[in-house]
Amino acid sequence: MLGTIMISFWVIALALGHNAFTSYQAWLGSLLGKLLLVGWSFSLFYHCANGIRHLLWDAGWGYEIERVYMTGWIVVSISVILTGLLWFSVAFV
Repeated sequence: MLGTIMISFWVIALALGHNAFTSYQAWLGSLLGKLLLVGWSFSLFYHCANGIRHLLWDAGWGYEIERVYMTGWIVVSISVILTGLLWFSVAFV
């Protein structure tokens, strides 16, 4: 929800003009703003990967307790990797 509010403020700042947009962009570039954006991108990737996990459950695969734990850690790992790749590409590409 916080990420949606941040994006909404970004669009509102864009509509308010150059000064408001520049100020909001500066805030997003601060340490707190970057931490919130990293957390938001992690939660987005987690939600997507866990949705795929649930689709597999809907297909009848992965109900064994070992698979439940394994796929849970895979979802977390994929989320961390994708978040890292995203922010690496933002910072260095």
